[in-house]
Amino acid sequence: MANPIVGMFRIKELRERILFTFGMLVVFRIGAVFPIPGINVRELSRFFMSQGTGNPIVDYLDFFAGGAFSNFSVFMLGIMPYITMSIIMQLLLIVFPNLKKISQEDGGRKKIQKWQRYGTVVVCIVQALAVGQFARYIDRQVENLLYVNMFQFTLISILTVTTGTMFLMWIGEQITKRGVGNGISLLIYAGIVARLPDALFQLFRMMRNGEINPVFVIIVLVMFVGIVALVVFEQQGQRKIPVNYAKRVVGRKMYGAQNTYIPFKINPSGVIPVIFASSILMFPMQIAQSLGGDGTSWLSSVANALSPQSLLYNILYVFLIVFFAYFYTQVTLNPIEIAKQIRENGGSIPGIRSEKIEEHLTRILNRIVLPGSLYLAFIAVTPTLIQLAFRIPSSVAYLMGGTSLLIMVGVGLDTMTQIEGLLKMHHHEGLVKRGKLRGRNL
Repeated sequence: MANPIVGMFRIKELRERILFTFGMLVVFRIGAVFPIPGINVRELSRFFMSQGTGNPIVDYLDFFAGGAFSNFSVFMLGIMPYITMSIIMQLLLIVFPNLKKISQEDGGRKKIQKWQRYGTVVVCIVQALAVGQFARYIDRQVENLLYVNMFQFTLISILTVTTGTMFLMWIGEQITKRGVGNGISLLIYAGIVARLPDALFQLFRMMRNGEINPVFVIIVLVMFVGIVALVVFEQQGQRKIPVNYAKRVVGRKMYGAQNTYIPFKINPSGVIPVIFASSILMFPMQIAQSLGGDGTSWLSSVANALSPQSLLYNILYVFLIVFFAYFYTQVTLNPIEIAKQIRENGGSIPGIRSEKIEEHLTRILNRIVLPGSLYLAFIAVTPTLIQLAFRIPSSVAYLMGGTSLLIMVGVGLDTMTQIEGLLKMHHHEGLVKRGKLRGRNL
């Protein structure tokens, strides 16, 4: 009973949740290898093997799809169209006040979610058309790639990959509702973790064949451990704002003064800025790569400019991470609402006048979010620096670099936090004996 792992499976509710989550993730991984009907898998594999060290853009798209993109599987778009539409909807709620009013009405949230699902279908169709063009480019390079004509394959790909993404969206919602952790985040997490063994095998194979210096491999592995430690430190760090509450009378009872604090995370938005920034850049990158695959059109130049190794991409990446860190923090931690709740409950911040609470909280958030977002951006661009400095293949660098570790550590901490909460609810010890797990729902 002292073992928390054993305790997890002794509790019926938690055991069922964990097994359900595991089962859904198995379905996701099985679907990632089922190809779109009408494509010759052997010729497709031969084409990607002929690419040598790999295509950085394809490797990047594979990174978020869990290897499903290069397989041309029914899940090749992954869950990213849904995340892209979520960003668009969040921006629309800020730009259009009437839309925000609708979301605040009774049943308004369900209505917004329904529109978001419709928008996801549109994004999937656009990306599926690009997939058809990418298949046309590959068909020119190899023989007998398609068993059907190009028009039929385009229609099949639109139907299958759109259905696949919507099915993944449903799986994510079911995991959140009936499983453990946030379903959408766990799907991305599972795709990254599933590719780690192959990335490590590829790295050691290159070292054995003399293609890479063993010293570089050791340095990369040490950096891998160091980045994990930095991510955990950044995820767990917080600034505590003290709040004092005066005595108050409720009915016939008098409640004494209470001293507490508001925990402001160093990075309140977690890995959301990284996922949002990657999703925003991935959409035009995928369209340009698929439509400009022949290397002669202007779209091919756009695809090269948006390659994860390019300077333009990394500048935009850092800018979008900082932007979404501020944006999501303002959505989730509104200083005006926090100050209003403090005043309504008779609270005060020591040394700050009541009418200055909003200004004080805003100043603290701005001071926290900027260094936190820059720290996040530095970790996120680490794969590019590793790849350029040590000539590590892009497929390995993306999986062992900053973005993957940010997602794995962030999602892992959040899932562990939820499991620990369920354990303590059933009067069991938590997962850790010292300290306290602090996560955030992604």
